[in-house]
Amino acid sequence: MASLIFSPSTLSCGSSVRFPCFSSNEAASRLLVHNGIRCNLAEPLKLQNGKPCIPIINSESSIPSFLTSSHLQSPINKNDTRLRIFSGTANPALSQEIACYMGLELGKIKRKRFADGEIYVQLQESVRGCDVYLVQPTCPPANENLMELLIMIDACRRASAKNITAVIPYFGYARADRKTQGRESIAAKLVANLITEAGANRVLACDLHSGQSMGYFDIPVDHVYGQPVILDYLASKTICSDDLVVVSPDVGGVARARAFAKKLSDAPLAIVDKRRHAHNVAEVMNLIGDVKGKVAVMVDDMIDTAGTISKGAALLHQEGAREVYACSTHAVFSPPAIERLSSGLFQEVIITNTIPVSEQNYFPQLTVLSVANLLGETIWRVHDDCSGGYEPYSSLGID
Repeated sequence: MASLIFSPSTLSCGSSVRFPCFSSNEAASRLLVHNGIRCNLAEPLKLQNGKPCIPIINSESSIPSFLTSSHLQSPINKNDTRLRIFSGTANPALSQEIACYMGLELGKIKRKRFADGEIYVQLQESVRGCDVYLVQPTCPPANENLMELLIMIDACRRASAKNITAVIPYFGYARADRKTQGRESIAAKLVANLITEAGANRVLACDLHSGQSMGYFDIPVDHVYGQPVILDYLASKTICSDDLVVVSPDVGGVARARAFAKKLSDAPLAIVDKRRHAHNVAEVMNLIGDVKGKVAVMVDDMIDTAGTISKGAALLHQEGAREVYACSTHAVFSPPAIERLSSGLFQEVIITNTIPVSEQNYFPQLTVLSVANLLGETIWRVHDDCSGGYEPYSSLGID
């Protein structure tokens, strides 16, 4: 069965152990247990075929120090705060988890589709003078979810919200961030303009495809990384750092993989050299680095059709890798991704819930980690004008 794991950035923890093969400097701030984190919940987690559920935080439980927030010390009366969180239809489960972590209720909002496909949005409560956060990834169907986000922003602006922050766990069109051929559009810039012109004052995004996308916005962008959640989960597994090798599935992801490897006790790095002949079509050409007898951890920001990462995994097995893990923040999972990922090439496929995974797409090797607390804590810090530079939420040290 596929599994849903809540990392240290998710819930309060009980007993913990440290990963013995990691350097103390890298693991100093992590609370780890084998095969996940032992959580103190008011209700037990009930997993059905790996389907995500909404945990209820026990307010009397202790929380890891790097997630300790003054807002969690006592229940929050919604009337005492000017912060409002509204959810779109793209990922309501993640929105509910974020609100659960923050001790708030999701704002009441009416959304519907007319017979001709037009989207209607109406806020069911006042947001005048409030800081409003709209949680809506622009995942498939990308155009509908993007349009819904724009209409939600417009509704908040016309309702006299003081500040409007678009929380976009997955930013669609991010791959169209430059011109690779003549007469192409730069859709990432266009989408950034649309969000800005709709009335958003700030954007909170998770693991953008490329850092340059932040420059397309004319408003502040808070860019958080979901990979620390994956790092904590990997650290909880009984894999000695001497056996690890981090693999970049393409040359463009070398900086991301190098930063990831640095966090894993400075594990060695390997690179898969591929040539792309068309969109969503990849061909593996060569492997740079040694993976023989090692546990290979392939790192990418997203998995779409899984062509790149599956062909890379096949090459790693040919080169003598003992096991192959796939790690990605965004699980787009366009067909035939599920068939490729569940074909036996991977020991485990580790993703986060920035994009909802439908129940029919679960397979035994899939593990879903939650980024709800990562986003929830970031929202608190933005709301309180606090620095988001604390290590788990800042960056992976990409230089």
